[in-house]
Amino acid sequence: MSDPAEDVVELLVTAHRYNEDRDLDADDLPPRYRRVFWSESPEDEAGPGGVERPLHVTESTAKTATGVERPWEAISDLLFTQRKDFSGEVSLSQPEMGTEWLLDRVDDEDLRENPVLAKIAEEADDADFSVTHAEAREENRPVRADRVWIDALLGEYFDEEEDAEMLDLVTVKAPEEIEMTLQDLVLTTDQEGEIRKLMKAIEHREYLANIGLREIGKLLFVGPPGTGKTTAARALAHELGLPFVEVKLSMVTSQYLGETAKNVEKTFEVAKRLAPCILFIDEFDSVAKTRKSDEHAALKRAVNTLLKSIDEVSLVRDEVLLISATNHPDQLDAAAWRRFDEIVNFPKPDRQMRSDILRVITRQMEIADFDPDEVADRTEGLTGSDLRLVLREAVLEALTEERMSITQEDIMDAVQDFEERDNLKNMDMIDGEGAEVVGDGAGHDHDHDHDHDHDHDHDHDHDH
Repeated sequence: MSDPAEDVVELLVTAHRYNEDRDLDADDLPPRYRRVFWSESPEDEAGPGGVERPLHVTESTAKTATGVERPWEAISDLLFTQRKDFSGEVSLSQPEMGTEWLLDRVDDEDLRENPVLAKIAEEADDADFSVTHAEAREENRPVRADRVWIDALLGEYFDEEEDAEMLDLVTVKAPEEIEMTLQDLVLTTDQEGEIRKLMKAIEHREYLANIGLREIGKLLFVGPPGTGKTTAARALAHELGLPFVEVKLSMVTSQYLGETAKNVEKTFEVAKRLAPCILFIDEFDSVAKTRKSDEHAALKRAVNTLLKSIDEVSLVRDEVLLISATNHPDQLDAAAWRRFDEIVNFPKPDRQMRSDILRVITRQMEIADFDPDEVADRTEGLTGSDLRLVLREAVLEALTEERMSITQEDIMDAVQDFEERDNLKNMDMIDGEGAEVVGDGAGHDHDHDHDHDHDHDHDHDHDH
């Protein structure tokens, strides 16, 4: 719906029915409403928080929930609405009339986004809709995936002082905070197939348990930096409406050596408490490779704890989908490999994929004479994150000339600049005294998968 009056009336009808019908729970409310009415300690909800009845709609909450700037002004001329001047509370003076008015204006798409409304429509005698209440609930993100619920649970389960370091090492994203979607990805046929299988496994967890197929849902993403491993995992979380628990094992092992095994255990505890969720373990090789070295004994214990934890976690039983990623598969031993039921390869993109990636990256750009195939021909060996850096350079160069659009020539010049910087980066020494190039000092970070703040620059398959 885009009409302000309809948006506000939908909120009022939803709140009225939710207050009256105790068979409805927080999962029946659209996430945009739950956020507004969230309570840290509701009397009638289990868990760390929820939505407490009765819902009171004020002009302030209506504005936040609907985005309508002046909610009362939008509905004040309707015969079935009322407002209390003192409290600013807005409600239905004649609920049946308001509900009938709304049902005459909504469609299946509106019902799909609001299970309460879908239930009202399902029960209406003369309504002609195809979406059921059960279908709407299935498509509506559950309250356990909301940011407010995640924060409340973490606050309840972990001691702020004792576990502060651990929570710094583990990043938890709600699906609403993940911008990329599966529709934004440029994937290989094999990658698409594995993601489809995963989605089916999650959907039919009960069936898999009944037939005894419990060892499923542990994937290892393998490929060079910048090829989309992290992005694909995050997009899957967004698509499935699941919290995304991300941990970088190199940080766990290097920052708090004495607590490494404990931190690994706590990582899995976080995931199980937030389940159903996706647990993404990046830089998997940073711990697994220590099995064949003479590293510190604490690291040895951490490796054993990690492998034991992987063995014990289950998609079917614990509702935790485990995805690990590595840029260095050669550093993993057989004990690490056999923990995963699927290995998904993320190779550098071929010519056609590079062309497709360029089309995705540039969807919102104005480019004169754009020919992605020509750019793809010139960029063999580049990853998706490299291509993003090329486009970024072209855009910034144009801005220095006060241009808000770019040309094909700008892009090709940026490709050449990128190649020159890449060649410089790969040199151990530049001719001349003291001119050593250290790491990525050439100012180009295209292969830094370990940089949290630049994740959007690493992965080749999203459109931001």
